[in-house]
Amino acid sequence: MKRLGFLGTGWIGRHRMAAMLDTGLATAAAICDPSSECMDEAAKLAPEAVRVGSLHEMLAMGLDGVVIATPSALHAAQSIQALEAGTAVFCQKPLGRDLAETNSVIDAARKADRLLGVDLSYRHTDAMRAIAPLVERGELGQVFAVDLTFHNAYGPDKPWFYDPAQSGGGCVVDLGVHLVDLALWALGFPEVTDVSATLLSGAAPLKADAVEDYAVAAFTAGGVSVRLACSWRLNAGRDAVIEAAFYGTGGGAALRNVDGSFYDLTAERFDGTGRTPLSSAGDAWGGRAAVTWVEALAFSKTFDPAAENFAASARVLDAIYAAGRARG
Repeated sequence: MKRLGFLGTGWIGRHRMAAMLDTGLATAAAICDPSSECMDEAAKLAPEAVRVGSLHEMLAMGLDGVVIATPSALHAAQSIQALEAGTAVFCQKPLGRDLAETNSVIDAARKADRLLGVDLSYRHTDAMRAIAPLVERGELGQVFAVDLTFHNAYGPDKPWFYDPAQSGGGCVVDLGVHLVDLALWALGFPEVTDVSATLLSGAAPLKADAVEDYAVAAFTAGGVSVRLACSWRLNAGRDAVIEAAFYGTGGGAALRNVDGSFYDLTAERFDGTGRTPLSSAGDAWGGRAAVTWVEALAFSKTFDPAAENFAASARVLDAIYAAGRARG
């Protein structure tokens, strides 16, 4: 049984805690959050957990792993602190606000020889589990285009999201990171070139002291044309519009949300005008990345070289921001 510490016990931190504890492979040895209300809610899931006031106190307990669900500006430093203490880490996305921070965490994990996970949860949906093998096995023919969309009718409810120094950016790093990762992961993390982008804030070109609430970007990933559109507070007629569509010479396939839901996703295969269901809505996928990490931790705490790929999406996001700011 692995002893875990949970740093940040807001809604998403508690959701991932519940998923990990439900595996029976881990216990919550410690919890930490500046909000006593969040700590109280976490304690309902793990009454035996010790309440601590800092990550330093948590690490002094000699834990097997730390689960980080704090504001983005803290992710890299807290992950490195835990890794340097010899503790495995599972962190909310983004792992870093930019490529430099992301690489610094990966370097720390490699040096400490400790397991590093990131909550890139969309990889673990039934929809992508159905689509990715089609791409990998060449069943769609030569994939030549990927269209990515994540529009959100709401904006985040925490002020730090709107401070670029704390968040690293707006809707691209908040929402787009999931879909950029999906595309690169499904395509086998190819080299990315030819990045272009337009970033808007309040319908105007992005300024240095603001974060984007609408973005369109394009890039080439191993010869595949990829287009990304994402936004906060879009008048889209529904809560969310989510899609990752892969088009090949022998067919297509797409992940899409159902009726504006953030959670109900389906997958279909396309052949000409024909459509074949690949997965259905109702898939409880939110905690699967966390569960996958716990299962790996139960087997070994050592560094997994697959963590090197966490830098791939950060590299693309850096290029999107550079291109968007240059254009603005």
